[in-house]
Amino acid sequence: MEVILLEDVKSLGKKGEKHKVSDGYGRNLISKKICLEATAKNLNDLKLQKKHEEKIAQEKLSDAQELANTLKDKQIVLKIKAGEGGKLFGAVSSKEIAKEVQKQLGMEVDKKKIQLPEAIKTLGNHEVTIKLHPKVLAKIIVKVTEG
Repeated sequence: MEVILLEDVKSLGKKGEKHKVSDGYGRNLISKKICLEATAKNLNDLKLQKKHEEKIAQEKLSDAQELANTLKDKQIVLKIKAGEGGKLFGAVSSKEIAKEVQKQLGMEVDKKKIQLPEAIKTLGNHEVTIKLHPKVLAKIIVKVTEG
């Protein structure tokens, strides 16, 4: 019996794959709604679903690239209390950067996507990378001033 997996099965394969299994095992998986029998209709549905998923993934990629072009060479200014020698009291977090991007540039950026190699603890300009998509990175300048 040939089946199409509806979810990942540890010993068998990944979601959307077609596999040949014994009749008993296949009926057991079908009853648990883990797979479907590989009929012509089900195979066609799978093909259409994969096309749809690819289209959505392409749209997400193009949206991320568009946002990256918009963010390119943008600068945000953060005013933070600092002590002697330009050292900050505390550090600038990704949450604060995301809030300022929203406030100053009017763009929604998830704080989890902001990549800080190390905490920003000094005044001045710092280049910050934002991972908008696994294939798309944007860089902005964060200018930290005393305030």
